[in-house]
Amino acid sequence: MRAPSTNEEGSTFPRRILTIDGGGLKGAMPAAFLAEVEQISGQRIVDNFDLIAGTSTGGIIALGLAAGLSATEILDFYLTRGPRIFDQEPGDGFLATTKAAMRRFVRSTRQLRTAKYEASALRSELAAVFGERRIGDSLTRIVIPAYDSANGGLYVFKTAHHERFAADWRVSMVDAALATAAAPTYLPAHSFDGAAHLLDGGVWANNPMGVAALEGATVLGWDMRQARLLSLGCTSSINPARRVVGFKNVKWLIQTLFDGQDRLSHATAKLLLGHPHTNHHLMRICPEVPAGHYAMDDARRMDDLVRMGRSNARAAMPKIKECFLLGGREPFVPCHPAPDKEK
Repeated sequence: MRAPSTNEEGSTFPRRILTIDGGGLKGAMPAAFLAEVEQISGQRIVDNFDLIAGTSTGGIIALGLAAGLSATEILDFYLTRGPRIFDQEPGDGFLATTKAAMRRFVRSTRQLRTAKYEASALRSELAAVFGERRIGDSLTRIVIPAYDSANGGLYVFKTAHHERFAADWRVSMVDAALATAAAPTYLPAHSFDGAAHLLDGGVWANNPMGVAALEGATVLGWDMRQARLLSLGCTSSINPARRVVGFKNVKWLIQTLFDGQDRLSHATAKLLLGHPHTNHHLMRICPEVPAGHYAMDDARRMDDLVRMGRSNARAAMPKIKECFLLGGREPFVPCHPAPDKEK
């Protein structure tokens, strides 16, 4: 492949953006996709993208990549730690199966009045992986959406890729992950010094394609006609139309809201990349599956999700290599002071 020529910004590489949707344990699918890409190519994902945006479980993946973890290590987080986070460690025999069914029933009953799960297990597993890393330790630019329920506004964690962003780089990756993944009714809102009652970014940006494209076009000032965007979803399904919607259709309504948000985000990215209908540099991977087959907190089908992710990666590799795996990117130099100069 011919090496790209220097663009108007002086970069020898086209700007490349990776986005990853929310979806709980269904994040095993995009994690497996990225692990397969790294394994086949021999290149780290983080070394080939100028900006990584992720919401909820996608935010955890984005933070992991930016922290320097391999996609295989991130996938292992889902497979080994995911069942512990959602109290679903496997067991054999009738007794173990019965106990697991009882715990699921208790959790579902609990969800009627409060969060289905405590955040302590997720915090513990995140701390084991991220340690003391902060957003300022990121190897590339990241954008992690959350929602500020205390003030009724958007809250987006960002690396210091602009001089205005003088605070988030000090935030621990664990806190950012707990905030973006605080899905209402599943996990409690997250608070830390400087922010209170943050909720899952999926409230407004479950698919962060549009957020990432806007960041590139406005804050970073990139020529989006030269940009390339790879978007990974956590599966999708058909949501049949209903003529009348009542309270009994609340799950259908929530899914419809997510679908509408997804379409808007996708359309925003398409328009900003300059070719709304034919841009071959915008790639969306989000396999369609039967409605209700996978749940965001069900660890029993993660092996299927892993196989799906790896299979989709193998099929997409020719285009992935051509558009995204170009052997490097321009160095990311954050605006915050070096750690040894911090006051």
